[in-house]
Amino acid sequence: MKKHLIITALLISLVSCSTQGVEKPKENKNNSEQPITRTARKSNKVIDADKRQVKSTESYDNGIVISWIEHGKGDSVKKGDVVNIDYKVNLQDGKVIDGNHIMRKPFFPFVVGFQMQTKGWDFVFEKLRVGDYVRIKIPSELARGEQGIKKEGESGWFVPPNSMNYVTVHILEKRQPTREVDGVKVWVFEENKENKLTFNTKNAVIFHCMISSESNPIYYNSYQKNTPYKLLYSDKGIVPGLKKALINAKKADRMFVTVPSSEAFGTKGSEGFVKPNEDLFYNILVMDVVTK
Repeated sequence: MKKHLIITALLISLVSCSTQGVEKPKENKNNSEQPITRTARKSNKVIDADKRQVKSTESYDNGIVISWIEHGKGDSVKKGDVVNIDYKVNLQDGKVIDGNHIMRKPFFPFVVGFQMQTKGWDFVFEKLRVGDYVRIKIPSELARGEQGIKKEGESGWFVPPNSMNYVTVHILEKRQPTREVDGVKVWVFEENKENKLTFNTKNAVIFHCMISSESNPIYYNSYQKNTPYKLLYSDKGIVPGLKKALINAKKADRMFVTVPSSEAFGTKGSEGFVKPNEDLFYNILVMDVVTK
């Protein structure tokens, strides 16, 4: 499988806090299906986008062009939001290189502002709202750039260098966090409610994660090291917001977590990885919760 599709599949598959000072999560009978705003889901609607008439177009100084097929009436999208999207990505020759339909998924959960795809995506999404159905032209320097993507294990290019990207997106809904405390937001995408042992001050949690800052996407990936992280609540030097996010997490929980800079590295940042006052994004799969 191609490199970028592996990353995308992981992001989908890695798709939950109560001690003193940590807010007890609100009861939610179906956490994964409680959007702030939503539009009717039409699976793989973007496949037929080329047959639809454009209603309006905006061009920007950085070379990005957004063409609206439908104007949504939902909430505006902003940094730190998680939205469910139906999308596909084409090269200039029409070749489809990415999309939730390729993975047989009705939608893809996308967090805005952490280069989960490319810089161009984050720029575009902050111009959109729930319900928007758009075609986007992203210049190569805001897509895969000069590096492109080589075919894995063979010669040639999957995405040639300096390739323009053409993205079609329908924003289906904005997802409400499953829980939030001190600015730390947690979205639980999968949960096995039969698992009862939770991470707390007495137990340890073992998890895989990918971590991104606003300027440095996936600067840490435990999958590459094939070594999940083991965390005790008493451990020192851990991002405070991460502990708050993981309190009450159970084995097999899959979640997105955004941590504000005040609950991460603050004004100091982390040299080489996180700039001062940058928020963090964690993509987490809980492997196990164990007693000490």
